[in-house]
Amino acid sequence: MVKKIFRRHGHRFMLAGLLLTALLLTGTILLYKGLGWQADFEITDDLGGSIFPSAILSTATTDALIVKPTDTLYVGNPKSVISIRLQCPQPNSRVRIEVSETPFFRNSVSEFILPRKGATYTIYPDMIWNYEALRGNDMAEPVSVAVQVKINDQKPTHRVRTFSVRSINECLLGYVGGDNKYHSTAVFFAAYVNEENPLIDEILREALNTGIVNRFSGYQSKQSGSVDKQVYALWHVLQKRRFRYSSISYSSLSSNLVFSQRVRTFEDALKSSQVNCVDGSVLFASLLRSINIDPVLVRLPGHMFVGYYTDVKHGDIHFLETTMIGDIDLETLFPEIGTDSTAVKQSQNDLSHLSFEKSKAYAHRKYEAQKENFGADKRNYMFLEISRDIRRIIQPIGK
Repeated sequence: MVKKIFRRHGHRFMLAGLLLTALLLTGTILLYKGLGWQADFEITDDLGGSIFPSAILSTATTDALIVKPTDTLYVGNPKSVISIRLQCPQPNSRVRIEVSETPFFRNSVSEFILPRKGATYTIYPDMIWNYEALRGNDMAEPVSVAVQVKINDQKPTHRVRTFSVRSINECLLGYVGGDNKYHSTAVFFAAYVNEENPLIDEILREALNTGIVNRFSGYQSKQSGSVDKQVYALWHVLQKRRFRYSSISYSSLSSNLVFSQRVRTFEDALKSSQVNCVDGSVLFASLLRSINIDPVLVRLPGHMFVGYYTDVKHGDIHFLETTMIGDIDLETLFPEIGTDSTAVKQSQNDLSHLSFEKSKAYAHRKYEAQKENFGADKRNYMFLEISRDIRRIIQPIGK
């Protein structure tokens, strides 16, 4: 009985099977050709969804790659910050990526060829940054990044991800990469040393008016103590401008993967006459670089001070604790006149120079106590020379 039923209906089963097979084959072909199929991708980055304007601006004209890709299989320029991760569907796939415009970058279209089928690529599309918007961003700002990806002749796919554009005052210190290792980026402190700021001319003119030096010659003078005298002239002017210590150094960025430090720009520090240890160090380093004296930013756990070489061959170095600039108020001590007083035993110049020497002695002791930690690749230690070599990597961010 069963055999008769099978004979009677077998051809129907076969036809149904053939039809199902044909439908599957057709679907596979359609899928392969990209009809009705969409590429799957994700919008990624190496800094936990944070965009640092200071990092972008300071490396915009250099070849430096400070934040290196976590994935080894990547295409494009990692300095673009924002990336796309997807799997290559077939050999030599053509990928078209369009990034929509935001206040911080313009609309851009990039195209790539991915050679390896089945491989997962990280792709860095071209980013046309609005540098003025980045430079003017003084507080954290959310931005929605919309991306469209099209592979070969497939339908394009859209994704949106929200990033945080950090303040221009946030310096990226380091990050934990996909390898679970900490990568230091403290070299970005050099971005806040701005020896080209036009306001420096005001400081130099005021320093010359004190009569402590008659010119800023850098290392050209052969006279003993010439460099220290020039540095003291700058110290004295900042004291006369009544700079004060301010402990504000927090960052609004809270993360176990990305670390940053708030730093005032040169212009902000001059306007507010307030500095913490980092602000004072980068401000003083800016002044030193402007008169062709080579400075060093020295970072310890929770602290920073500035050093400077006293000779062109870098055979000798002195250090300054810039937070001590505000230890005395010259105008309060000498309220009736703005210059040195001969009516008292000590003048503005005497007290200012005394604080300068104490600052040098204090910073020197700090350095001597910790110097074995520099060069040991320790996380919170840095000895960063602001030299011509560093300027090939990190440029001043301006403002």
